[in-house]
Amino acid sequence: MRRSASCWLISWAETITSPKAELFYWVTIMFSQPLGTALGDWTADSAGLGYVGSAIVFTSLLAAIYAFYFWTSSSRTLLFSVVFILTRPLALFSEISLITHQCGGLALSRYTATAVLLAFCAASILIFPQRASNRAH
Repeated sequence: MRRSASCWLISWAETITSPKAELFYWVTIMFSQPLGTALGDWTADSAGLGYVGSAIVFTSLLAAIYAFYFWTSSSRTLLFSVVFILTRPLALFSEISLITHQCGGLALSRYTATAVLLAFCAASILIFPQRASNRAH
């Protein structure tokens, strides 16, 4: 049975029922944020891809992980960890909106960038509504 994309992270989080699982979860968060940030900075600056190139790379990698989830029997814990790391570099989208045109950005004000992000979040909620589960947890 196929599960919707919105369910896979939620169902993983609901399996955190022991102190050991919760410790793993928090360690994952503590290491993934700096790893993802460093990875995003490296691809944008040192690897020479720039902000837009890095955003395309990470969006493509997340799409590949999405495909792995549905079409393989890969470890869900591993996929979760990889997704958690790869989502952090997507903060590059906020940097793209604020930096100047000369540096490859959109040169938006903070207020405009915030309004665009809020509009994107609202649109995502409307386009991808959450539904109650068909099974008891």
